[in-house]
Amino acid sequence: MARVTLLYFAGLREAAGIASETCDTDAIDLQALYAQAASRHGFAWPVSQLRVAVDGEFAKWQEAPRDGSEVAFIPPVSGG
Repeated sequence: MARVTLLYFAGLREAAGIASETCDTDAIDLQALYAQAASRHGFAWPVSQLRVAVDGEFAKWQEAPRDGSEVAFIPPVSGG
């Protein structure tokens, strides 16, 4: 079991109604961790449209969550 802090940006933050949360997870990888968060908050974005970062560095979805890490889920953003 790992305790991680999840950070939500842009549309994910709006959908969750929070910018971050700390949770305990038994997810085997970051994709499963996102699936848990998506189930909790009703996220509609597929993993293929998101980036993930761990402790400030872009990561691969197949990496395992590490206890004490900060995991950021980053949806596509538009600018103007």
